[in-house]
Amino acid sequence: MRSVRTLAVIIVIAMAALTQGCLPRYTFNGASIDYNTYRTISFGDFPIRAALVYPPLQQLFENRMIDMIEQQTRLRVIDNVNSDLRMEGEITGYSLSPQAIGEDAYASQTRLTITVRVKYVNNRKPELSKDQSFSAYRDFSSSEMLTDVQDQLCNEITKDLADLIFNATLGDW
Repeated sequence: MRSVRTLAVIIVIAMAALTQGCLPRYTFNGASIDYNTYRTISFGDFPIRAALVYPPLQQLFENRMIDMIEQQTRLRVIDNVNSDLRMEGEITGYSLSPQAIGEDAYASQTRLTITVRVKYVNNRKPELSKDQSFSAYRDFSSSEMLTDVQDQLCNEITKDLADLIFNATLGDW
């Protein structure tokens, strides 16, 4: 009886070892990159072209995008326009709008919306290049001053924007 169990365990281990190469592999970071074709990516500046300006936003957004690429892909970020992939663009919108109106006819919620135009250049397959705008927003209580919540809101919104842009370009969604 003991030898039958041992034999069964050996057979299971051998089958697992033999079929290891046939198992499908999935990545959960959303990237669908052929690393045999693409090795490098470069970033241009994303200057603020919005009517309302929050100066730290440009650096915050650029750093968020670079960090996401470095953490979720094996692409090497370089300072060369001739990289395999390139992203550049501009922050075109930074706006506030009233959302929920209270009993006293004043806004009880305000929405901060940030819009970014991204030019994604695929130097290996130009037909996959894109020029697209992305927007994300957060609502906050109108009883709060924007200056008090601005840093937190911008951090959250830039994370959402980075996710949207990553999925639309490198995630190929």
